Amino acid sequence: MKNIVIKLAKNNIELAQILELQEANYIQNVSVDKRDFNGFVIVKHSLDLLKKMNTTAPQIVAVDNGHVVGYALVMLKEISGMIPVLKPMFLMFEKILFNGKPLNSYNYYVMGQICIAEKYRGQGVFELLYEKHKAINAKKFDFCLTEVSVKNIRSMKAHEKVGFKIIKTFKDETDTWNILLWDWK
Repeated sequence: MKNIVIKLAKNNIELAQILELQEANYIQNVSVDKRDFNGFVIVKHSLDLLKKMNTTAPQIVAVDNGHVVGYALVMLKEISGMIPVLKPMFLMFEKILFNGKPLNSYNYYVMGQICIAEKYRGQGVFELLYEKHKAINAKKFDFCLTEVSVKNIRSMKAHEKVGFKIIKTFKDETDTWNILLWDWK
C-alpha cells in the first residue's frame, strides 16, 4: 500500500478509470456468491456525468502507479436530478429529521459511491478515501450522507467502522436501503 496516493481526480483518464472500476463491480457483473464478501455498486455513471460532478466538487481517488484503484464520489444536492435511480433517496431526505430539523435544512453532500479494486480491499484504502473526504469537506458541510443496500453487508460494516450511523431504513421498488449519516459537528 506504500505506493497508493489519495488525491483529487484531475483528468479524464482518471475519470475513465473510475468508470472501469465501477463496471467491474456493478451488481449485475458480480456473481451472487461474491456479492456478500466483495460488495457491489448499483449506479452506473457516464463520463459526461462524472465530469459534471467533478466540476461541482472534486472527486477523490486512490491511485497506485498511475492507475485508479479506488474512488469515493462527491455528489452535491445540485446533481441529484441527473441520476434518476437516486431520486427516491433524495425524496426520502426531505422527510427525515436529524436532531429535530429536516435534513434539507443542513448543509450536506452525498457520498455518491465508493469502490475499491478487489486486490486492494482490506488494506485501509476505504478509510483513507473517507479521511480525505473529511479533510476536504468537514469545514464546508455539516455531514456526509449516503445510502447502502441492506444486502451489501461488506459496505455496511465498512461505513459503520468509519463512523456512519443508520438514520433511516426504507424500501423502494429496487431494494431496501439504509440511509447513513457521518456527523462532523
